[in-house]
Amino acid sequence: MRHFPPRANNSRPCGEGTGPPGENGMPRAKRRPALYGRGMIRERRFAPFVAVVIGIATFSAMDAAMKSAALQTGVYTALLLRNAGGTLLILPAWLATSRRLPSPTVLRVHLQRSAVTACMAALFFYGLVRIPMAEGIAISFIAPLVALYFAAAMLGETIRPGAILASLLGIAGVIVIAAGRFGAGELDRETALGTAAILVSALFYAVNLVLQRKQALLAGPVEVTLFQNLLTALILLGFAPWLLVWPDAAALRAILAGAVLATLALLFLAWGYARAEAQALMPIEYSGFLWAALFGWLLFGERIDTGTVAGAVLIVAGCALAARSRPEKHLEHVIA
Repeated sequence: MRHFPPRANNSRPCGEGTGPPGENGMPRAKRRPALYGRGMIRERRFAPFVAVVIGIATFSAMDAAMKSAALQTGVYTALLLRNAGGTLLILPAWLATSRRLPSPTVLRVHLQRSAVTACMAALFFYGLVRIPMAEGIAISFIAPLVALYFAAAMLGETIRPGAILASLLGIAGVIVIAAGRFGAGELDRETALGTAAILVSALFYAVNLVLQRKQALLAGPVEVTLFQNLLTALILLGFAPWLLVWPDAAALRAILAGAVLATLALLFLAWGYARAEAQALMPIEYSGFLWAALFGWLLFGERIDTGTVAGAVLIVAGCALAARSRPEKHLEHVIA
């Protein structure tokens, strides 16, 4: 509770009548301290970055839950039920806060990102069940670098001079990871298919990152999360007659955990991307490597080899180069 000092003897509010005389001879009130100083501005500036860090950590936990479910019941079933569960989880929040359907323009963006997400997620989890989590995440790290070019084309953002070199470092990192596998004699057919699937998924993810920024500027986090889950589930539902396999209790628990974690992650990321420029937030995506390594080790006993670490370092170095000078103009796009 805020403490207010006692009033002066003349019953005027504290601070009045204690300063030097003003132009009209009456005492001038002392200047009160500003309620919003540099510290609060700095906190508001960094809040989107904190939100995205939490979102990436939550998404990594979701990846682990979905890998577990996909190993038990298949990638398609896990994805379909996760998005259906996410829709049911976020629907009450949308009904309580909005109930307003998006305009055709906004709905088109929702649909575009959902279509991209359906392809991206199917390819990613197809690959993730075939290679370790940390390796899969490290390979997918090329997405934010590729997204720099998509951001320029789709959002009109300026590509910095270091973006090309950063992209080359990212590609070199992927090559180092693959070379480490090949040198250890572990690059069999399944591993190669998994690696290729995650590489293609990373291209979809690059488009997804840019659409995420565009979507977040048009709609609030609850609406984004609802329609992201709903439309993705409807897209996947068309393949149910051929691919759906009803899961057992253990797989259902893993899918439910994935739905909860994905919903929370989407809320954090939508909030963060609405309040900062896409290319300023994209480097945070690379913190996912640490979370993937942790969850892969805890849940699947996966160990990280030196090639994966070296490749991840190269890609993260590219990230740091691309984000070396962050623009401040994103403050103009803050949504209250």
